[in-house]
Amino acid sequence: GVCVCVCLQTGPTRVITFDLSSQLGITEYQATSPNLLASYIRILKGESIATSARSATSQAFYVIRGSGVTRISEQIGEWGTGDMLVVPYHEHDIVHACTTSDDAALYWVSDEPLLKYLGAAPNCTKFNLTHFKRKSLVDAVETIRSEGDNEHKNRLGILLGNKKTEDSTLTLTHTLWSLLNLLPAKKSQRPHRHNSVALDLCVSAADGAYTLLGPELGEDGWVKNPIRCDWKTGGMFVTPPGWWHSHHNDSDQDAWVLPLQDAGLYTYQR
Repeated sequence: GVCVCVCLQTGPTRVITFDLSSQLGITEYQATSPNLLASYIRILKGESIATSARSATSQAFYVIRGSGVTRISEQIGEWGTGDMLVVPYHEHDIVHACTTSDDAALYWVSDEPLLKYLGAAPNCTKFNLTHFKRKSLVDAVETIRSEGDNEHKNRLGILLGNKKTEDSTLTLTHTLWSLLNLLPAKKSQRPHRHNSVALDLCVSAADGAYTLLGPELGEDGWVKNPIRCDWKTGGMFVTPPGWWHSHHNDSDQDAWVLPLQDAGLYTYQR
């Protein structure tokens, strides 16, 4: 597991890329995992920045804080804290502007490394621009919590879907998968694992929230000799494919985490 915590409170408008290509043995392009690239985008008040992922078939922009607008050719999406924009293949720059009284920060994940590995380029859009609003996401999770019987669940959240995948993978896009997961105060979520890498964004957490990761379970059913990754609001960590991991919250405040995976592709392959 790799824990990354980058300060987005200072500095100019810019993109901060989580490039682990050297650790992955990739020399031709940037990557956070073999198929995905994650970055932060910081935008100062009254400023804008253009991003480009011309090889990507899917991009997700989650708003860590602030409000603003994103222009995708003639389409304009207004966003606020906790929203997510999911963007299909787009051959031109995407421009993000901060309209809040302070600054704005976005978490950006694309499948561009997958296409660069294949030596391929998209030639069509696979889904429509999709905008998830924070209130609808949080309300849906809170509805699940209110139904009870969550004591032994290893996650408490909602899967983010797309109309184009309703009859196939049921995922965020044809390549990406995402879940907004609530970790209640003083609770733990038991170990689980998946075949896809997870690029996990800590949406919010107080001191005392963390993940334990490792390749094996002990006789007690918990992760054996784990690596501990402490959650920090706005920080991210990488959960390797196949590794067991459990989430823990010893604090008095609820915590939220948003993993993005390449499980849309894996689901299709199965």
